[in-house]
Amino acid sequence: MSQNQTSPTARHNWVSSSGFLLAAAGAATGLGGLWRFPFIAGENGGGAFVLLYIFFVIVIGLPIMMAEMAIGRLGKRSAYGSVKYLITKEKKSPTWYSVGFLSVLIPFFGLSYYAVVAGWTLDYFYLAASGSLGSTTAENASLTFNAGTTAPVRQISLHAIFIALTALVVSRGVNSGIERTSKIMMPALFLILTCLTVYNFINGAGFEAASFLFKPDFSKINSTVALLAMGQALFSLAVGVGVLITYSAYSSDKENLPQAVGVIALANTFVALMAGLAIFSVVFEYGLDIDSGPNLLFVTLPVAFAQMPGGDFIATLFFLLVIFAAFTTTIGMLEPVVAWLEERLKYSRGKLTILAAVGAWIAGLLPVLSFNLLSNWHPLSLISIMKGKTVFDIYDFFITTMLLPLNALLIALFTGWVIGTRKIGDALNLGTGMVYKVWALLLRYILPLAILILWINSWTTA
Repeated sequence: MSQNQTSPTARHNWVSSSGFLLAAAGAATGLGGLWRFPFIAGENGGGAFVLLYIFFVIVIGLPIMMAEMAIGRLGKRSAYGSVKYLITKEKKSPTWYSVGFLSVLIPFFGLSYYAVVAGWTLDYFYLAASGSLGSTTAENASLTFNAGTTAPVRQISLHAIFIALTALVVSRGVNSGIERTSKIMMPALFLILTCLTVYNFINGAGFEAASFLFKPDFSKINSTVALLAMGQALFSLAVGVGVLITYSAYSSDKENLPQAVGVIALANTFVALMAGLAIFSVVFEYGLDIDSGPNLLFVTLPVAFAQMPGGDFIATLFFLLVIFAAFTTTIGMLEPVVAWLEERLKYSRGKLTILAAVGAWIAGLLPVLSFNLLSNWHPLSLISIMKGKTVFDIYDFFITTMLLPLNALLIALFTGWVIGTRKIGDALNLGTGMVYKVWALLLRYILPLAILILWINSWTTA
């Protein structure tokens, strides 16, 4: 699409500020906080990881989120289109198209494997609604989980259903689909998660869980833990995924974007910490394994639900809301791809959404099969850092540990040096005071250096 043509964002605008905030928060606050944060924290020292995670949210996450939103505000196009518009307008090197390219590539492949885990939430919602989780114990929880994930046809179907439902929402547009869904699901998720956390804290090993999460053992901190914490911060905040650029392009020029960034980061951190408390209160109460990996959410929480009065109802409601949280994230991954396609192909939004969704489903088939038919296939084991990793693990590693930091680095360089912090800062209405100076210092110097050091280290760590 030429720069003179009407961009898709001219047809898509948020009805309200709250709709924009909830949609953006929902894109960041999903399984990244409810599922990935607890198991990554459990595997990497608890409090030490949490401390680094919060540090990276503030020092790396917030400045880049603000920069991404400024790109969207200035470009008023898809992630790729906005970057291309700024490059053309400022007469910069086409090399920087890579920022836009990665901002479409990452959400596409991110959706393809993220929907694998999202499909598990559908499975557990069915199990809870049918009363099958009512007899769950610490001993049989893993058996239940493994029975589901090792069934290839079932998992492929769940993966397809979740992507199809996501596509249904996106195809309805920004207002009738994305905004309406976010306004209903996100407040409900916060409420239920808070109630569940309080209940588990009181009736489980709450203080032990709090000590594990908030009392750091500094001996646990090393370059690997730091890299994982940075990757989790970028992943959970939707940095480099294209959604913040796309969603801010749909927002009003009167929207306070720095404030929106703060709300998103706060909501994301709240969900991650509450999920951690809820889960680890159960883990320590029942003597479960704190580093049990990606299945932590699905193995430990059912144990708690089985002990609660009305546990079947609570479990059903919780997994329904986890589905909704996952939806807001997968929607945020699919929308940048669809917005990009709208700029390139003259088809209806519905047809373009189907095209993107089918592509993501196909790309996700190997990660789906990594838990069953291909569980013993480790295609990159000749590379030391890839040894023992399934295709699902490889997707997760490259997206969260490789590509997200890389795109975050490129975005920092693009906005801080190529376009310039003055233009970007003006788009954010930061003025010229201390807030602007600190933000510019972080974006131009500290942030790129920190990302580069940790990113290079990820390639050299055996």
